[in-house]
Amino acid sequence: MITVLVVTAVALAIVAALIYWYAFAVAERTSRPAISEEAMKLFHPRRLLYPLGMVVTIGLAMALTAPTPSDAAEIKVLTSRAMHHVLTDLGGTFERTSGHKVTLVLAPPTEIMKRVVDGQIVDVVMSGATVDNLVKQGKIAAGDRVLLARVGIGVAVRAGAPKPDISSPEALKRTLLGAKSIVYTDPAVGGASGIHFEKVLDRLGIAKEVKAKSTKNPLAATKPSAEFVARGEAELGIQLISEIVSVPGVELLGPLPGDLQSMTAILAGILKTAPEPEAARTLLRFLTSPAAAPAIKAAGMEPGSP
Repeated sequence: MITVLVVTAVALAIVAALIYWYAFAVAERTSRPAISEEAMKLFHPRRLLYPLGMVVTIGLAMALTAPTPSDAAEIKVLTSRAMHHVLTDLGGTFERTSGHKVTLVLAPPTEIMKRVVDGQIVDVVMSGATVDNLVKQGKIAAGDRVLLARVGIGVAVRAGAPKPDISSPEALKRTLLGAKSIVYTDPAVGGASGIHFEKVLDRLGIAKEVKAKSTKNPLAATKPSAEFVARGEAELGIQLISEIVSVPGVELLGPLPGDLQSMTAILAGILKTAPEPEAARTLLRFLTSPAAAPAIKAAGMEPGSP
């Protein structure tokens, strides 16, 4: 990068010098000067040192401040599904502006915790309560924990399918009882939506009936429950809203109504063992900046705060 910019600067300087020298030579050799005496002084070769020096100086400054391969870092992010669409959407912009590369590793919350405890080398962890648990365990410094977004739980239906009413607790109860099949994240893998949905079923008094026709998805981090709905393998899917809106072939029927809703905080933290902590901080500053807010909102989430 530096070599290219320097060569470009020097080339521009040489072209400028040739133009100036040509004008000066033509003026000197004609019996009637093509330009005035004042202009002759302006175009004198000695004065070429100034524009030549300026062009070279600017080129060197550009070269020295531009990102170079040695400055670039690979930021490894171990994340649950909630932020995947946002990271994929914004990743290209961040990589172009920072020079760093972002590598995503998807896993459910319980698996994220296990991998970190077992010593997997990553820079950033993105999840819900898992990040706070890692702070408590001393794996992440409290100052390196940030709130990226908040997201609610929604209900997915196949694109073009009838849209039953879920606008109130009673309407949701009728819809769940009337559905032929339902899929939701297996609570055993630590997914916030699955854990909360089973609490909702208990509260509505329909746990036995709904669980009997439901599929618990243990691979929701890599195979969203909404994909079951898109393929026609389940009539309804219960998942974080950001994990529904990014799946082709499904539509968001709506969020869980009223006080049945539960907002999940999507957190990020830089591990104390991170190979690239400064690059990781640059990524988190970008994700909590106003530039990232539109993509976060488009994914059905509320932006967090720096």
